[in-house]
Amino acid sequence: MAVTAHAAAPEAAATPAAAEAQTGAEHKTEGLPQFDTTQWAGQAVWFLIIFGTVLLLMRFVFVPRIGGAIAAREGKIEGDIAEARRLKDEADAQAAEAAADTARARAAAQKLAAEARARAQGAIAERVAAEDARIAQTVAAAEARIDAARDAAMGSVAGIARDTAQAIVAKLTGKAATAAELTAVAKG
Repeated sequence: MAVTAHAAAPEAAATPAAAEAQTGAEHKTEGLPQFDTTQWAGQAVWFLIIFGTVLLLMRFVFVPRIGGAIAAREGKIEGDIAEARRLKDEADAQAAEAAADTARARAAAQKLAAEARARAQGAIAERVAAEDARIAQTVAAAEARIDAARDAAMGSVAGIARDTAQAIVAKLTGKAATAAELTAVAKG
């Protein structure tokens, strides 16, 4: 039966009067509900219900959660900044302590270096003094040998001068020089 009623409906719509009646009914139910003044009261009620619900949800659920998240975020940031400041202060204190340790170590190293330098200079001074004394002894002995050699050479010079003078006189005069003549030449 449902099939026959369904099939009868297209036949009824096929007549022009029926089509016009059906189109007129559709135009009355169609259109925007915002402009239909008969529905404004229901729309206003639903608007107030939805607006009130959204307002209550925002006031008591969403805004406090967002505010709590913002407050927690600010607290976390402030805590992180405070922790960073504390760590910076600790690092500065450790750096100052390390600088003081370095200064003490540098002073101790300079003191040790100065002491070592002084000991080395003392040892060098002792060695230089010993070497100077040894060189002075060697120089004195050499000077004594030089003086002895000079005296010996000077003694020989007189003999060589006498022999040379005798040879020259003998060569020039053909006679040998006498001892008195040679003594006179040696004094003169």
